[in-house]
Amino acid sequence: MTYRVLIERKAQKFLAELPDKTRAIIKTKCKMLIEDPFPGRAGDKELLHLEYKLYRLHVGRSYTVFYQICEKERVVKILEIATIYQAHKMYDKL
Repeated sequence: MTYRVLIERKAQKFLAELPDKTRAIIKTKCKMLIEDPFPGRAGDKELLHLEYKLYRLHVGRSYTVFYQICEKERVVKILEIATIYQAHKMYDKL
């Protein structure tokens, strides 16, 4: 079963400011969430153990995509896209 992927405005803005090649790589990885948004065989997805379910998707060694899964609506919400450096700073705030 497939999921619909929605991207928050903040993530869209970040993505729009990236070089074309980088943007294409991130979009390709995010499209993979349509078929399988859950962690499993591919080691690039992980559930962060917080008070709520937040997932992260590593894109190469440069970017991290934070997202949530709404199973009932079959929707993946991309909340934020950040550099690895920015993502590590965010972990203290999560």
